[in-house]
Amino acid sequence: MTNDLLKEAYGAMQYNRRRTTLTMLGMAWGIATVVILLAFGSGFERAINLIFSSWGTDVIGAFPGRTSLQAGGSKAGSEVRLKLADVDFIRNEVPMVKGVTPIFDKQNVTIQHDTRTYTNLFLTGVYPVYQRIRGFEVASGRGLSDQDQLEHARVAVIGDEAKRRLFSGESALGQSIRINGVSFQVIGIFQHKVQGGDNNDNTLIAIPFSAMGDLYDTQYITGIFMDYEGQDHQQLARVVRSVLAGHHNFRPDDHRAVFIADFKQDYDEFAVVTAALKVLLAFIGALTLGIGGIGLMNIMLVSVQQRTREIGVEKALGARKSHILFQFLAEALAITFAGGVAGIGIAYLISWAVGALPLMSAFGDNLQAGDIHLHINVNSVAVATMILCVVGVLSGMVPAVRAARLDPIESLRYE
Repeated sequence: MTNDLLKEAYGAMQYNRRRTTLTMLGMAWGIATVVILLAFGSGFERAINLIFSSWGTDVIGAFPGRTSLQAGGSKAGSEVRLKLADVDFIRNEVPMVKGVTPIFDKQNVTIQHDTRTYTNLFLTGVYPVYQRIRGFEVASGRGLSDQDQLEHARVAVIGDEAKRRLFSGESALGQSIRINGVSFQVIGIFQHKVQGGDNNDNTLIAIPFSAMGDLYDTQYITGIFMDYEGQDHQQLARVVRSVLAGHHNFRPDDHRAVFIADFKQDYDEFAVVTAALKVLLAFIGALTLGIGGIGLMNIMLVSVQQRTREIGVEKALGARKSHILFQFLAEALAITFAGGVAGIGIAYLISWAVGALPLMSAFGDNLQAGDIHLHINVNSVAVATMILCVVGVLSGMVPAVRAARLDPIESLRYE
């Protein structure tokens, strides 16, 4: 009986090829839309993760500001100036901190190599641990070492954009650059990061903090970077501010006195936005696929009406309600399955044709890695398939139930 019913369903689809094909195309377009929208959401999430990973996520930054609240005998508006001693205070008094480094940044510094001179590169003096904290990877050569810091070594590790500007296509390793007329040897090149603008990590020239003291007065530092263990980054930010407040005589709840940059918090906020975007895109895709499902339901209802007499004959020959239900539901699911396979194929073709949508590349050159790639992964296909199955079953069930409930006598009388 089951084989006979499947043959009947297949014969009906063959008899109405044009109608079946158009219905399949409607389902295919709907599932392709779902997959493409989910792929866009996954691509956007990947781009955001890549951008944040280039800055570092498990990182806390502390930067000086001005007080906005009175504390003790100090009035509001007093300038807070961080010193090298604050690095030791944080290292000794904040247990969750893994590594901590001062940063002493300088902009508009004259940096030269041969006849090339630039003032828009980004010079910073740091401890060697800075490279791990900020997630720098050395593409060639080596990074800064503790020995460099102890010896006040005049060495530098530079970003790939700084290397391109200063050395063009030449090899930079072992070459010398002049920083305010003082010679430094290039010992390493940082791997490219997805960042744009002049003051980004790709234009960075990192030298030992001790060597920066040979160029400038480093009594007051630009800020402090640290990484940490555990997940309670908000508690860590509060503890860091409290430690600095105790040594600089400002209130711990005065957020303007010292600005705490919590990169993990920023990442979590973007993660919520990204998740909401993916849910919205999935919902829009489901609505689009639902339109195809309504078309399928309409066609199946027409089919039930046209085949009313045929249904009566089947029931007169002994077919039960479950058999009729199975016959029409199988026909609807076959159309859904064929449309789903075609739609996924269309989605892959569109994603290949589109390639990447501009995001970071709109802000500078060599930032294509941070663009939105229509990334069709297993999860996107699985979610789209689940939505397709739900729509297909619902769209096929209503006409199938109607067909199963037809009275056999009335069906035989139907003209």
